Amino acid sequence: MTTMTIAPATTGPDDASEYAAGRADAYDDSHTLTTPQLQARAAQYTEHATLPRAMGYVDRVLEIRWEDAAVTAAETELAHTDLAATWAPVRPDYLSRSSR
Repeated sequence: MTTMTIAPATTGPDDASEYAAGRADAYDDSHTLTTPQLQARAAQYTEHATLPRAMGYVDRVLEIRWEDAAVTAAETELAHTDLAATWAPVRPDYLSRSSR
């Protein structure tokens, strides 16, 4: 008697591998394209690729936009931080000894 492993069929319209392939395409494109270029390519995917692949691509592009917005906000706050507020305060007893 042999043992048979039953594997689910993943060839339907809700194919997770197509969704993952769309996300992977967007990830690869994000290294060479700007965000507006990614958005334009996402529009092309929406019209010409399969629905799961287009959804994966668009989801990753949205995540890239959110990541860029978070990094920009953090860098902006860091750029406007008063340097005097980030330095450790000088001990008053050190000042009184040095002036003698």
